[in-house]
Amino acid sequence: MDELVFRPTHVAPPDGMATWAAPDPAQPSARLDPLLPVRLIGRQGDWGHVLCSNGWTTWVDGRLLINLPDAPPDATGPPARTADPRPALAEAEGALARYRALLEDLAAGSTDLEAFRDRARGLRIGLVVDGEALWVFDPVHDRWCYCDGLQLQTYAAPGRPHATPGAGAAAAPAAAPGATTGPAPGASPGPSPTPSPTPSEYEPTRTGDP
Repeated sequence: MDELVFRPTHVAPPDGMATWAAPDPAQPSARLDPLLPVRLIGRQGDWGHVLCSNGWTTWVDGRLLINLPDAPPDATGPPARTADPRPALAEAEGALARYRALLEDLAAGSTDLEAFRDRARGLRIGLVVDGEALWVFDPVHDRWCYCDGLQLQTYAAPGRPHATPGAGAAAAPAAAPGATTGPAPGASPGPSPTPSPTPSEYEPTRTGDP
């Protein structure tokens, strides 16, 4: 039989299986190799009539046959890319152009620092290119992505913004009337207190599975 048209439906068990010339235990035949592909062409109770790729037919214990899944659908066209990195790159380029324009206005004196901060608030850009490797921040999905030139996949996810303390936050207790807030007379002034770092709006980045 032409092997190109042979379509197996089952395979023999991993340890092979006994065969019979007829559905009769008194007529044993050659043993099938482990995981040998066969095509089930008939049944009689627990007996299974199978066809091998070389055209040989025999009877087996059909209860021991292992089903094969259906053939996958025919593929049409080349495999598609998992994700296209170009939209994320275009978003990064646009954000960078907007930030550069803000810097130009600040340097030219056409805007002040407060207006610069207001207009730049919420602008987030991240882009690293090292040879064929690309890391780009995707602000739409709030994640870092890695690209090897073929596909874009999630690399890390930044933490969500901390909640901004509202007006209901506990205030520091006020000094008692007449209390001295500065150093005592004649005392040497101590070292200036170290300013607290400005709290970040985002938690540390969490690296995801590549």
